Amino acid sequence: MESYWFGDVEGRACEPAPGDPGLLAERIELLAGSGDACIPDWRIAVRCGALRDRAEYLERLRDAAFILAEKNLGRILQADHSGLIQMVRMLDQLDEVINLLTERSVEWHRATHPGFSRKRTLPADRTLIALIRQDADETLTGLLDEIERLRGQRSLLMKQVSRRAEEVLPNCSALAGGLVAARLAAEAGGIRELAVMPAASIQVLGAKTALFSHLSTGTPPPKHGIVYQHGRVHGARRENRGRVARTLSAKLAIAARIDYYRKCADQEFLLNAADAIRRAGRRE
Repeated sequence: MESYWFGDVEGRACEPAPGDPGLLAERIELLAGSGDACIPDWRIAVRCGALRDRAEYLERLRDAAFILAEKNLGRILQADHSGLIQMVRMLDQLDEVINLLTERSVEWHRATHPGFSRKRTLPADRTLIALIRQDADETLTGLLDEIERLRGQRSLLMKQVSRRAEEVLPNCSALAGGLVAARLAAEAGGIRELAVMPAASIQVLGAKTALFSHLSTGTPPPKHGIVYQHGRVHGARRENRGRVARTLSAKLAIAARIDYYRKCADQEFLLNAADAIRRAGRRE
């Protein structure tokens, strides 16, 4: 007997599965998990009388697939109940908005003050926005106020992201800092996805452009992505950065598994990992 999503077939006899899309979705999931599912063919379903034609086959399968996708999405959202990934993505969006508005403000100010150049050296206690504000009209000043407000919100959100990461990724946060740990999880697609990811993949998370360039044109492969933000990586001598990034990524791969499955900090592991990362940076 061969089992398909639409029913069980033995010879020309067929026992159709219940037509309810929810039950069909459960059947598909059960067959996929057991490894007993055979490759479906709409002709078999029609020949044994489970379905009338190809159109009904596709319609019934589509309805079940939608329910299954909704269920899987719910599981993913429950796995990241902390909201950490959404917080990181909001932080990235704020960065984009602030940078875009600042750039437009500079262009606006330059249009009315041709002698202005953003390349001029700024005093230690002044920002570009403060410099523009000196000669800005009322409308531009109002927009500059909004940019400053968004910057304040960004700083607040950044601290919240770091604190939340320390709660749900205690080992990764202890090794790389809360913000870096949060960005790694967001880039991986979730905490579970980060936990099952090999160290080599964690090392180049956030370096998609360089990685695709390497695969398509043969340019040198990237040595690091988001992990470059770690002080031990970007602070290492150039010839040592790759080794430090590899060591850090290897320890982060273990840390992510501890975070996902045990959900608590492992102090002994953290001490050994930090020592290994320090030694990787000092090695000649």
